[in-house]
Amino acid sequence: MPAITLPDGSERSFDVPVTGTTVAEAIGPGLARAALAMKVDGVDRDMSFVIAQDAQVVFVTRRDPDALEMIRHDAAHVLAEAVQELFPGTQVTIGPSIDNGFYYDFARDTPFTPDDFPAIEAKMKEIVARGGKFVRREMPRDEAIAFFLDKGESYKAELIRDLPESETISLYAQGDWVDLCRGPHLRSTADVGTAFKLMRVAGAYWRGDSRNAVLQRIYGTAWRDQKELDAHLHQLEEAERRDHRRIGKDMGLFHIQEEAVGSVFWHPKGWKLYRSAEDYMRRRLDASGYQEVKTPQLVDRVLWERSGHWDNYREHMFVAQVEDEKRTLAVKPMNCPCHVQIFRQGIRSYRELPLRMAEFGACHRYEPSGALHGIMRVRAFTQDDAHIFCTEDQIASETVRFTELLASIYRDFGFESFRVKFSDRPENRAGSDDVWDRAEGALKEACTTAGVTYELNPGEGAFYGPKLEFVLRDAIGRDWQCGTLQVDFVLPERLDAEYVAEDGARHRPVMLHRAILGSFERFLGILIENYAGRFPLWLAPVQAVVATIVSDADGYADEVANAFRRAGLDVRVDVSNQKINAKVREHSLAHVPVLAVVGRNEAANRTVALRRLGSTAQEILPLEEAVARLKAEATPPDLRRAAE
Repeated sequence: MPAITLPDGSERSFDVPVTGTTVAEAIGPGLARAALAMKVDGVDRDMSFVIAQDAQVVFVTRRDPDALEMIRHDAAHVLAEAVQELFPGTQVTIGPSIDNGFYYDFARDTPFTPDDFPAIEAKMKEIVARGGKFVRREMPRDEAIAFFLDKGESYKAELIRDLPESETISLYAQGDWVDLCRGPHLRSTADVGTAFKLMRVAGAYWRGDSRNAVLQRIYGTAWRDQKELDAHLHQLEEAERRDHRRIGKDMGLFHIQEEAVGSVFWHPKGWKLYRSAEDYMRRRLDASGYQEVKTPQLVDRVLWERSGHWDNYREHMFVAQVEDEKRTLAVKPMNCPCHVQIFRQGIRSYRELPLRMAEFGACHRYEPSGALHGIMRVRAFTQDDAHIFCTEDQIASETVRFTELLASIYRDFGFESFRVKFSDRPENRAGSDDVWDRAEGALKEACTTAGVTYELNPGEGAFYGPKLEFVLRDAIGRDWQCGTLQVDFVLPERLDAEYVAEDGARHRPVMLHRAILGSFERFLGILIENYAGRFPLWLAPVQAVVATIVSDADGYADEVANAFRRAGLDVRVDVSNQKINAKVREHSLAHVPVLAVVGRNEAANRTVALRRLGSTAQEILPLEEAVARLKAEATPPDLRRAAE
């Protein structure tokens, strides 16, 4: 006689075991129509799942966020059925939901192309319209293997053979089509809806192993309704238009080439952008009580073994063998063990704490070549890294101080808000459960003190401690995880860091690992895409171009440019014989924020016509006023505040 507890605390009792469908119908016809799936004691279940004992039940409707992953999962099954109907002899392998969509890997001799997508999408909509119910059944292992081999599905048979002996083998039918799947599923293919689109086709090794056969992976996106799909497709169009690789080329900021995979060649304009960001960050850190240091690039593996990074991070590290010394050096992938070495020099007193140690640390990490992406994901990068050595009692106050600094910096770069994820202990970690209990408790208490609300990100902490992840949202709605704050009781113990407390005894400091931008390369890529290359004047690599209408104004153009330069602006002069409209197009494509146009009238009246990027309007100003206005705009926000 199961008693079902609903989210509002009410209970429904039944004389016999019941399915989710029966419970929903007992509550009301509206819920029975709307419920697509359910959570039983927090576990996702089909509506056909039988509840035989007391349980807490939450029904999932189309408007719930949890419905989206199920829609995408089921869309992958619909894709697989459509492909096999259209292309007999194709084998299906694996097809999960992923961020923003789904994919399915197929074994077929003839390559798929995007030209196949319209027919596949039409067949998918036909399958959705059929509304075939998802029906689960369990099957003994040997029988399931024989079932798929009889269908010519050798990949499915291999998957079943490799499942643990304890694993229940479950199959789902949608009408006459059957697939191997753990579930859960929606009620029928009709619940998938038609807000989906196939996006691209790519190669993929069977089970991710390069020794195996190459399969064909079809990617798709799926949403709850057409409005969400249209918004996503618009975002993709915007993302393509804002692609930092294209804009970086148009602006002459950087390039990447095969001879230095994963490393950035910064051009003069790009390095100017980089330095503007770095100079700004250095001023903010200096004003916030950080002491800047510089540590070696090559460090003996012994230190990485002591810190635990060798065991937990070795596959991401580049190493160098020193033959005459029989020594293995690692190229630094992060700065934290080196900062502990500086802390350990001499005797530290509690009076020195908190000690905030910062480094714009050049780091190298191995990333597979297929994962590299412009300057967003590289092998060589610079972290705006810092470590705060403090007492346990200082964790909360330092968290408050850090989050205030981070929020201010993000605002200055144009990001008004962010959200926070709390990542707790991972499965593979260093330190005892007691240590982790203390660290997680201290970080949660610090969040309360700092007024930081967070969402839980289970199991994603660093191997040495829990962390906060700060997630920015850009101009087109994409999320970027940038800043972090980690509470670490482990590394100070492993690397023997200590200070003399007020009682004269030696104690371990707590180590707060923190970053705000994350890496300069990635953050600058985010900025390029957020602004679509139209930087605020204080960040723009070239802040203005003085362009002449006629050659008679060439001398005045130089005078205007020199006046801007004396005010600290980065200015170029265009006295070419092109028409002014051609000059406007050229410098607009290069994303120059201000065009100062001068002709005979401007020279005679000592004025300039200011034209902003993206606007056809122009403003005529006296030269002195134009200089003052652009100088104020080009002043970094921290210096602007200091002058007020």
